[in-house]
Amino acid sequence: MATIDTASLSSPAGRRDGQASVFAEIRDFWHQFIARAFNPYRPELHYMRGPGPACRAKQTASSQRHSS
Repeated sequence: MATIDTASLSSPAGRRDGQASVFAEIRDFWHQFIARAFNPYRPELHYMRGPGPACRAKQTASSQRHSS
């Protein structure tokens, strides 16, 4: 799950047009939110959680050959 960091809304001291700065920060926030919320890469889907069916079939075949 993605997390979003928040920061205080502060504007530079020399800036006169504070409203444009606020809109730019809001736009940047939503851009980051969309980019992180809908990121198609999900690493937890790629982690191995144990031996798969091919490994189990191989072990079963190997144990049957040794027991006969």
